[in-house]
Amino acid sequence: MTRLPLALILGAALSGLFLLAALVSLFWVPHAIDGVAIASRLQPPSGAHLLGTDHLGRDMLSMLMVGAQTSIAVAVLAVGIGVCLGVPLGLAAAANRGGWLDEVIMRGNDLIFAFPSLVIAILITARYGPSATNAILAIGIFNIPVFARVARGAALPIWTRDFIRAAQTAGKGRIRISAEHILPNILNLLIVQATIQFSLGILAEAALSYVGLGAQPPTPSWGRMLSEAQTMIYTNPMLAVLPGLAIVGMVLGLNLMGDGLRDALDPRLRRGRA
Repeated sequence: MTRLPLALILGAALSGLFLLAALVSLFWVPHAIDGVAIASRLQPPSGAHLLGTDHLGRDMLSMLMVGAQTSIAVAVLAVGIGVCLGVPLGLAAAANRGGWLDEVIMRGNDLIFAFPSLVIAILITARYGPSATNAILAIGIFNIPVFARVARGAALPIWTRDFIRAAQTAGKGRIRISAEHILPNILNLLIVQATIQFSLGILAEAALSYVGLGAQPPTPSWGRMLSEAQTMIYTNPMLAVLPGLAIVGMVLGLNLMGDGLRDALDPRLRRGRA
């Protein structure tokens, strides 16, 4: 029986811990996050506040749990935008290799790559204002060309296979061949890429929130918690260390899971472990 890679197990356990915290926070948190208690500000860890309180007296554990909601939701939706739009574009480009559609799609990808997600977020914010929704749009738009290129690059070699020629001989069109034959054969690669983009989405959301372009108060966000703690880094470093560790832990877990999925889904590596 094929053994699962250790990186996959560790990554799934680590990222699953933060996902569980986000799910639990939908129904329960130790303390309300919208209440300001100045008398309880900057308290050290105790029985009442396991991770202490911040500069406004809010429970740090509760803030981290609800902040996980924001970071994970933004990353998931942004990756969803990239998958739902980028993969069909990549498949269409591969099906029309060398044609005008292929050229239009790839040059459009180059245009989007010329503007990093932070620049796109600034442009969107200048028009519509800062919010988590605009952060999702900015990160999602940047994910579209990533998935388009991955899908096109993986699909091109498959179009030369004999079973694709057989499908063409049977009268199947390019759209049907892409859906029935190409997509299933590149799905493993897309899953791994989605995991990688998920981790990058966590980092991008934290960066946007850090500069004030992501989720707005009173919604907690790991990036904004870091931003608010920077003025107290020497007096109470735990305010910055805790959300920083949450970001590092989530990203590390997703990267390990991506590496493990790549090893588990690669047939050549599976044969080597058998």
